Amino acid sequence: MGNAPAGRRARGSLESEVMGLLWGRSEPLTAADVQSAIGGDLAYNTVQTILIRLHEKNLVHRRKAGRGHVYWPVEDAATAAAKRMRAALADPVDRHAVLQQFAASLDEDDAATLRGLLQP
Repeated sequence: MGNAPAGRRARGSLESEVMGLLWGRSEPLTAADVQSAIGGDLAYNTVQTILIRLHEKNLVHRRKAGRGHVYWPVEDAATAAAKRMRAALADPVDRHAVLQQFAASLDEDDAATLRGLLQP
């Protein structure tokens, strides 16, 4: 994949940043709201394109609002993260090794939380 050129975000990082912003808000946002919240010199058209792509991927809902749309997440951040974890485990690799690597990477607090969740 490689590094992004100077001044450019890594592939997918803008989508992640937009999703993080939407998850952190209780109300739907317009493309202008997102552009303002992210800041920097990000073009409005870039933000609008990202939101349209997220909608096409069924990651956000949208509805007409004035001349544009407002956007909000299809699911909360925890549900989305859990889906990504399940997808990683569904890959035809050694599930045991994946789970082992994941468990080994947890800090003590997260490991204790996971142990508590796994107790019958």
